[in-house]
Amino acid sequence: MMTPELTVLTLAALLQVLQFSAYSATSIAQVGPKKAAGPRDTPIQLTGTAGRLQRAMNNHFEALILFTIAVAVTQMSGQNTPYTAACAWVYLGAGILYVPAYVFGWAPWRSVIWMVGLLATVAMLTAALL
Repeated sequence: MMTPELTVLTLAALLQVLQFSAYSATSIAQVGPKKAAGPRDTPIQLTGTAGRLQRAMNNHFEALILFTIAVAVTQMSGQNTPYTAACAWVYLGAGILYVPAYVFGWAPWRSVIWMVGLLATVAMLTAALL
């Protein structure tokens, strides 16, 4: 049976797949299938929703690296607690909210939501050290 932290990590990976799918669909709609499938020797500058979805996806890739480390350290050290599980769920909730916050330009909430996810990850890492 998976721990809550591993369950959340799996769901966060699926969130990444959903973000990639949304970014891919909107970018193809913006530049056309021929250009999207081309060699991209010249970088394609996406704008609007496609660009925001791309940036949100890239931000989640970066955050997911740290979160994965937090889950791995928690798992390998056997320090899973209700606290680390709650931190994991907070991270996932922030990750889910971050997508519409970025797409719809919810300033300053986008940054606040991102910081909540980061702090949840840092809290998990800190808990593993204690």
